[in-house]
Amino acid sequence: MGEFRPACEPGRKWIFIFWRTFGRLFPFMVVVTHQFVARKRREGSAAIEFALVGPLLIMMLVGMVVYGGWMWLAQSVQTLATESARAAVGGLNSAERVNLAKAFVAAEAENGAGLARDHLTVFVDSDEAAIRVRIRFDARDHPIMMMSGLLPSPPAVIERTAIVRTGGY
Repeated sequence: MGEFRPACEPGRKWIFIFWRTFGRLFPFMVVVTHQFVARKRREGSAAIEFALVGPLLIMMLVGMVVYGGWMWLAQSVQTLATESARAAVGGLNSAERVNLAKAFVAAEAENGAGLARDHLTVFVDSDEAAIRVRIRFDARDHPIMMMSGLLPSPPAVIERTAIVRTGGY
């Protein structure tokens, strides 16, 4: 009696025999054993897959930061317009309402909203029926907008309007 030697490389023949015999009973064992043998032929495939998917993933993350930051800026501009229109309600006449709205924007732009005052343009229109405050913010020099690079950028100028009725319906 001699020593038993398999006809092909160790493991492959036995995997095939095991799969033919017990594959339907233990399918999870076949998959695990088959992956162990096939791993030798897949070295480096993870690096190639990451090289293909990595730049796309990084662009998606940067896009989420850029668009999330732009939405934060747009919400800050809208909040500033709304609050300045509400602050102007206390004025007795049209000229005083305009001054109150502009003073509120000047005081709260950098402190409360975090917006650079020199990039803001404020338009206030007041009459007996309503106060309209329109604020335009130029975000071209904002750090969030500078991150966009290769991505399609959101609008660089953010403009929001708030209207408060002064009385009557």
